Amino acid sequence: MAGMTTRGWQLLRQKGPGQVQFWFIALAVGTAAGFAALGFRKGLEALQAFAYGTDDVNRLHSFALQIPWYWLLVVPMLGGLVTGLILHRFTPDGRVRSVADVIEGAALNDGRVEKRAGLASAAASMITLATGGSSGREGPVVHIAGMISSWVSTLIRANGMTGRDLLGCAVAAAVSASFNAPIAGSLFALEVILRHFALHAFAPIVVASAAGTVINRLAFGDVTEFTLPGTSALEFYVELPAYLILGMVSGLVAVIMMRAIFWSEDLGNRVQAHLSLPRFLRPAVTGLMLGALAIFFPHIIGVGYETTSAALTGKLVLHEALVFAVLKVIAVAITFGGRMGGGIFSPSLMVGALTGLTFGLIATGIFPEVSGSHTLYALAGMGAVAAAVLGAPISTTMIVFELTGDWQTGLAVMVSVSLSTAISSRLVDRSFFLTQLERRNIHLAAGPQAYLLGMFRCSGVMCRMGDDRMPDEARCRDLLENGVYIDLNSTLEAAMPIFDRSGAPFIPVVTLEGEAREPVLKGVLFQVDALKAYNRALAAIAEEEHS
Repeated sequence: MAGMTTRGWQLLRQKGPGQVQFWFIALAVGTAAGFAALGFRKGLEALQAFAYGTDDVNRLHSFALQIPWYWLLVVPMLGGLVTGLILHRFTPDGRVRSVADVIEGAALNDGRVEKRAGLASAAASMITLATGGSSGREGPVVHIAGMISSWVSTLIRANGMTGRDLLGCAVAAAVSASFNAPIAGSLFALEVILRHFALHAFAPIVVASAAGTVINRLAFGDVTEFTLPGTSALEFYVELPAYLILGMVSGLVAVIMMRAIFWSEDLGNRVQAHLSLPRFLRPAVTGLMLGALAIFFPHIIGVGYETTSAALTGKLVLHEALVFAVLKVIAVAITFGGRMGGGIFSPSLMVGALTGLTFGLIATGIFPEVSGSHTLYALAGMGAVAAAVLGAPISTTMIVFELTGDWQTGLAVMVSVSLSTAISSRLVDRSFFLTQLERRNIHLAAGPQAYLLGMFRCSGVMCRMGDDRMPDEARCRDLLENGVYIDLNSTLEAAMPIFDRSGAPFIPVVTLEGEAREPVLKGVLFQVDALKAYNRALAAIAEEEHS
């Protein structure tokens, strides 16, 4: 009996996603992630109500118009200070963990993410959003879900494929519980986190997503995040070229938004270094800047659902939509550049809705006789900008439908989304998250063939001293004298260019003990061994993605 139990656990750890028993684990993980997402949302609402003294956090900017200006200045600054202290104390680099780190964990760490830094990031993001940071709640929620699945994967000692699928289950449930979007939650996990649509992963992820949705509906009822005025309809198919143009405009707006964030981060790094500013004060300075902007434009505070809803219902005039879109991009860039917390999805929805409304008001004003509702352009723009930022046209299209409950406008949204993602993916590394990783020299955008070599250290593939295959030491010394060698802790990614330059069948592997001392020979790395390891990894990835 004990042997059968052991074999059962071994099968579950290694072939988990294909086993019916795994679905029960997926259900448990999804339920836990759903409650975690619900807890984050409730905690955020309570903290925001405490910070600004309002019970209706969905109408925060309207309430902010009535409170003293100095309160709008002080609250974000204090929130930034607390955020900075948390990140300084509990993270090695003072950086918030978010969706990009979950994608990295799925690709490079067998579905595991950092736990200590993740908990600190969740707290920092909640404080950021509650005190006026201009970001979204989906980033921290996704990482919280990743921590839950990582704990379960470690507990059952899951292999890479099982760990990644558990991660997908947790993320799907968290997204579903956050936005009451079960279809989009499932597709987001597959399209953005796992970055494949393998059949074996589909059933458990759907089970977990359904669990997250049930938790949301028990708490909030079966309601959508945004309520549209009646049903929007595409009145004339002659309008479709306008939605193609909107898609191109949205793609460019998404690129501007992403590059503004990256430029702001680089500028913040330079200013911090120039002023020798302690890293825990950087978010406080950022909060002060956001507070100063919020005194005149409180629409930038927090998630921004009130302004997004106003855009989708056509309650803004042309100059308001245009100005708010520009200011939101600036506020988001300040928030991210200042190392505060939160995600990018909600801001991209707001910027997209404002962009679409601006475009729609102009288009329907020029061609009123062949135009439908300008609010339909806001809906299409919302999906187009968000899809371009996330690099996820399928799941974003679905989440727009589920957030609004309007399924009659699919053609307009899909046309805009397709053009926006086609344009933006050529101007950045496919998405905001993958570009973030690329800036950290983590090359996931190009696919497994680009990043797999970075997963193997020379120490794990090399032939060590004393091995029968070890070549003559004199040949190794000749290569060392010519500068052909590699450090023991380097990866195959660093080794392959050396093979190409030298033309040698092997490279000496050494330890470097200081500039004044000679490298110490530890073994050699054969090119054929490096290629075998790479091919085995490629085969395993292909098997997982097509099973």
